[in-house]
Amino acid sequence: MNGSMRDKVVLVTGAARGQGRAHVVRLAGEGADVIAVDLCGRLPGVAYASPVPEDLDETVALGTAHGRRIVPLVADVRDLAGLRKAVDGAVETLGRLDAVVANAGICIPCAWDRVTEEIFRDTMDVNVRGTWNTVMATAPHLVAAGGGSIVLMSSSAGLKVQPFMIPYTTSKFAVRGMAKAFAAELARFGVRVNSVHPTGVDTAMGGRAMLARVAEASMADPRLRGMLVNMQPVPGISAEDVAEAVLFLVSDASRHVTAHALAVDAGVSEF
Repeated sequence: MNGSMRDKVVLVTGAARGQGRAHVVRLAGEGADVIAVDLCGRLPGVAYASPVPEDLDETVALGTAHGRRIVPLVADVRDLAGLRKAVDGAVETLGRLDAVVANAGICIPCAWDRVTEEIFRDTMDVNVRGTWNTVMATAPHLVAAGGGSIVLMSSSAGLKVQPFMIPYTTSKFAVRGMAKAFAAELARFGVRVNSVHPTGVDTAMGGRAMLARVAEASMADPRLRGMLVNMQPVPGISAEDVAEAVLFLVSDASRHVTAHALAVDAGVSEF
């Protein structure tokens, strides 16, 4: 798409590594300046290592290698007031905001009867409330600018039930509905809102520790393991695959696409 985001500004949450980092790098490569937001601290209840400040530093270095400005923000998407203050400052620094990628999320697989109140609460706090907070902190800037694009990262678990992940599946169906609801109300301001639904992605969240946890949870009912198999003969996809879909949705190439749930899922939601 060669320069399709030139001189635009995009905010990405969960930017320290994984899918978030891939989005930052891809968007910078297309000419965007990026506000890179991450907690850079302990994620609740997850089996994989939490991001640290050095991870965000690396994302910034990779983005600036494309000659773009990358503004790092250490902020918690669960804290609306703190997030709003940080976003307002970064937008003032860069002068505008054109698009938002609400990517931050967690996943804690376990069988239904092992789900604790804390696991359910933490998953909803990050994945649902954090996504809502991100939109609430950024959408006013897009409205003031006369339009823009918001992408909410959901999952194939927001299109098709995924066993052994009740809190995660619940949260990702909620994100899908949230995208459609925001799309309806923001359309008159020229703001488009869509959701993206990947299958398993080769990141820390989809890595060995997570696969082991899914395998352990699936012992409760091995019959259901087939629900996690992709239609295409691949175990998963790359973060760069997802970044291509995000680039399309934040660029003018998708100027008439809104309230859409875009599956980048190797067919798992139809299999």
